[in-house]
Amino acid sequence: MNIRVWKWQFWQQIVLALVLGAAVGVLINNLADDGGAIAEDWLDPFGDVYVSLLKVVVVPLVFSAIVVSVGRLRGVGGVARLTAKTLGWFVVTSAIATAIGLAVGLLLRPGEGLGRLASESTETDPVTWTQVLRNLFPSNIVNAMSEGNVLGVVSFAVLFGAALLAVGDRGARMAALIDDLYAVMQKIVWWVVRFTPVGSFFLIASVVATYGPDSLAPLAKFTGAIYAAVAVMLVVGYPVLLRVFGRVSPLKFARNSWPAIQFAFVSSSSLATLPIAHRVSVERNGVRDEYASFAQPLGATIKFDGCGAIYPAVAAIFVAQYTGASLGLADYALIALAGVIGQLGTGGTPGPALVALTLTLTTVGLPLQAVGYLIAIDKVIDMARTALNVTGQLTVPVLVARSEGLLDDEVFNAPPADLTAAPAESAAEEERSRDAVTASA
Repeated sequence: MNIRVWKWQFWQQIVLALVLGAAVGVLINNLADDGGAIAEDWLDPFGDVYVSLLKVVVVPLVFSAIVVSVGRLRGVGGVARLTAKTLGWFVVTSAIATAIGLAVGLLLRPGEGLGRLASESTETDPVTWTQVLRNLFPSNIVNAMSEGNVLGVVSFAVLFGAALLAVGDRGARMAALIDDLYAVMQKIVWWVVRFTPVGSFFLIASVVATYGPDSLAPLAKFTGAIYAAVAVMLVVGYPVLLRVFGRVSPLKFARNSWPAIQFAFVSSSSLATLPIAHRVSVERNGVRDEYASFAQPLGATIKFDGCGAIYPAVAAIFVAQYTGASLGLADYALIALAGVIGQLGTGGTPGPALVALTLTLTTVGLPLQAVGYLIAIDKVIDMARTALNVTGQLTVPVLVARSEGLLDDEVFNAPPADLTAAPAESAAEEERSRDAVTASA
């Protein structure tokens, strides 16, 4: 029997890779003296290479996508109105996620009944509004790009795109070049995405090999609380919004969005998932490309319902219960406020979940030393956080597109498009291609 795995459907290849990776991880964890060392030496390098291949295209992809989308947004609706609606839904969904995190934390009480846990050292500086402004408006855009300050890249790209529109015909050639850059980056991303099953194998194998059940036992209740809160947001929060305000089927949304959510869970990176999430938004969820090219990069930069809302809320309650601190209604309100508006501060910073947690604990006066208790299981938790981040980043464009008439119901309800196929060329791109062929003939 000749089984040609490479001819299987893409999701089947990923599922097979996850199963095999988990199995290899279990074997390493059970048979080796130090599964983490083996994972670091033999598994992490390959998984990191795959994630790096996706991340290396993020900055030019985000820059070109934002610049191109600013020009296209003028043709589909008011730029200011679309931006305001997008940010408004970011705040609403973050508030809901924070409320769910607080409710689950108070119900499950993950910090009670624990002995002294081993604490790992961690150093992090509290987020300040000065840092937010510096991230938003970097003094050197080249440095911002090299340092991965995607928030600064987004703000500069918006200004650059607006300036291209303002100069009119004089900016036409530059706009065309950036449009071509966007097409090239999409092509590169498509090549990298084809290696997703291989990357998924090494990423999941490393996690399972490093973290066995015994290491998670002391914080199993906290881990369970995070996953429970994420599940409530995924099963109740977003579906209700999609049904009531988006007037779409939550089940079809989940079906359409599954490739991006699945990859986010494995890679633990919203930015690395951005290329896949953008294609899902356009080719499966039916959001107009002109708007999705703007909303998806913006969401991947400042929209973190998992890292910036649910995680800090549950973790703050955990720390309070573990240390015996008492929280009142005012403290819960401050936690909610930090979860909603603090996400802007996490944009463009490494370790957004750690930064958001530091901000929340500082706001309510809880000890920062307790952060070290949670680092040991951060990778396992980060998988769920990132999956929720990306789901929220996909949900908001559907809600806004519905209200603006930018949602194609035929695409949304159709059988899911094959994301392993090359991105479809726009009519303008096809026309330019035909012109180039005609000119060379």
